[in-house]
Amino acid sequence: MCELVGADVDDVRRAIGSDRRIGSSFLFPGVGYGGSCFPKDVKALLKSASDEGYDFRILRAVEHVNQAQKERLVAKMEQYFATSNRKLSGKTIAVWGLAFKPKTDDMREAPSIPIIQHLLARGACVRAYDPAATPVARQVFGGRIVLCEKSYDALAGADALAIVTEWNEFREPDFDRMRALLKTPVVFDGRNIYSPEHMRALGFTYFSVGR
Repeated sequence: MCELVGADVDDVRRAIGSDRRIGSSFLFPGVGYGGSCFPKDVKALLKSASDEGYDFRILRAVEHVNQAQKERLVAKMEQYFATSNRKLSGKTIAVWGLAFKPKTDDMREAPSIPIIQHLLARGACVRAYDPAATPVARQVFGGRIVLCEKSYDALAGADALAIVTEWNEFREPDFDRMRALLKTPVVFDGRNIYSPEHMRALGFTYFSVGR
């Protein structure tokens, strides 16, 4: 909604979070939640409600929106490449972050999985890096993607970068090196870890969530 009306989701997040009954600790936009607990618990509660004959519509909506959110980053890429008279097919996309959250190698229900699957289905090549989840990713994707040992290795010759997990090492990179390595300086930030104004000033074409 913020994107449609020209609002900044960070302003909205701060305003809502200022209500102490809500708080701001978990009000961060992004490409959806994952992990071993929350998705499973939502599904279990939906099943329990269904068993009792109750249609838990608001929880079904949560699950539906979460799945759709994981597809929006790819939709932004498709739109960008389409408007520039190019297609996503044949493009190389660098992906930073595979685990469902930082400081873990857990990829259960990770947003990176459907994002990469959608990219592969559209004919894109994927070069990915994660500080911890590479062994798990190798089991998930096999040889369908290139798994890099260093973050900057994933950028070499890529047409765009997608940030999927907000690892701290991604927050303050060498932007000049990033721009030099990428074939085109395009960043799709699924975790809003950079300032849009700063990225534009550095010469990047920058897309984020809700801004």
